[in-house]
Amino acid sequence: MTQKIRFTKMHGCGNDYIYFNMMEQKIANPQAAAIALSDRHKGIGSDGLVLIGASPVPEADYSMHIYNADGSEAMMCGNASRCIGKYLYERGLTDKTEIRLLTLSGVKVLHLEVGTGEVSAVTVDMGAPILEDESQYVPSRGLRQGTFVSMGNPHFVIFTDDVDQVDKNGRALEYHPAFPQRCNIEFARVEADGTIRTRVWERGSGITMACGTGACATAVAAALTGKAGRKSQIVMDGGTLSIEWRESDNHVYMTGPATFVFDGEIELAKLQTT
Repeated sequence: MTQKIRFTKMHGCGNDYIYFNMMEQKIANPQAAAIALSDRHKGIGSDGLVLIGASPVPEADYSMHIYNADGSEAMMCGNASRCIGKYLYERGLTDKTEIRLLTLSGVKVLHLEVGTGEVSAVTVDMGAPILEDESQYVPSRGLRQGTFVSMGNPHFVIFTDDVDQVDKNGRALEYHPAFPQRCNIEFARVEADGTIRTRVWERGSGITMACGTGACATAVAAALTGKAGRKSQIVMDGGTLSIEWRESDNHVYMTGPATFVFDGEIELAKLQTT
């Protein structure tokens, strides 16, 4: 009999991933699985693959590993972390409404808003932004003016009236020589109502409907450049995220929804293809 493995597809503002519970099953080659399953024509279709596991350290309750659609491993994903909070609570794996999640960029704290047994929203303490000024040498390499912000992964935020430039310029900027580790790219525009319309090119996945760390980076960049205060509504292709960069602890807090799409099973052999 062919062995099968269970998965759940979820999304946060349209940023969709395939989730596997590694506390009850294993995937030998998650990089290959991410490439195969993320294909929107020949696979399940997603922005990548997320592994939910037990934490190997006492400082966290659970762990997250995330692989982009191209098989590369990401440091952190805000939308995925919200989905993990909803998954853990609603699938009965925890009754905590505050969950400590271990990621490759450190432990992130999830605050769950719960009513009638369901998680309506999740606020993630994304930690303090890292404001390395890569932009100081970017112009000398022919790159347009922007603001570099790391949220545990690198982002370059460009404020412009034409956010649809992401379609033609996103990939080139991801691989620009100014970013030796490649970079996530945001094109953002401050609207008349104060919201910030943002489109994103994610490193390793291309254009996505939303990006949690990208929304945080955009909000920080807007505050740094005087285009907004410390609270922003970031309007992305798939929905809106609320971002607060608190003065009290210098941490960025992201609030948004998480949604189940469907559950399924797939043959384990297909996930272990090299």
